[in-house]
Amino acid sequence: MTTRQRGKRPSSGTAALAAEPAQADRFSKARSARSASMLEDYTELIADLIAVNGEARTTDIARRMGVAHPTASKTIARLKREGLARAQPYRGIFLTDAGAAMARSARQRHRLVVDLLIAVGAPREAAEADAEGVEHYVSAATLRAFEAFLRGRGDR
Repeated sequence: MTTRQRGKRPSSGTAALAAEPAQADRFSKARSARSASMLEDYTELIADLIAVNGEARTTDIARRMGVAHPTASKTIARLKREGLARAQPYRGIFLTDAGAAMARSARQRHRLVVDLLIAVGAPREAAEADAEGVEHYVSAATLRAFEAFLRGRGDR
């Protein structure tokens, strides 16, 4: 195994590194997206539960997210701290206007990613599952490109 000396250029088979500020910015955006993705998933689920049941209970949220009740409670507390949800005593969890907007945005991104994956040949079930991860990490510019691609095909 050979080691590369500092300052030497990588061989032609090795990808060049991005400039440090650009790479740091990319990693920072990915960390931020990971942090926001959980909140987006919770707001989207809460909106769905409210639409079907009239409210979202912590027990239902925990079951559907596949997490323990205390984990769901901690995340709901974070949603409340960030002004995305509110709770009513002896009732359920409800979204604030900001939480409802987050849920709508997450749902729109999810549908767009699913539609794109299906358009390129992914089976629906795989597209739905894969979109759960992809939807949180795609930039607005890439989403616009997805939209333009689908419009160009007549899928939108």
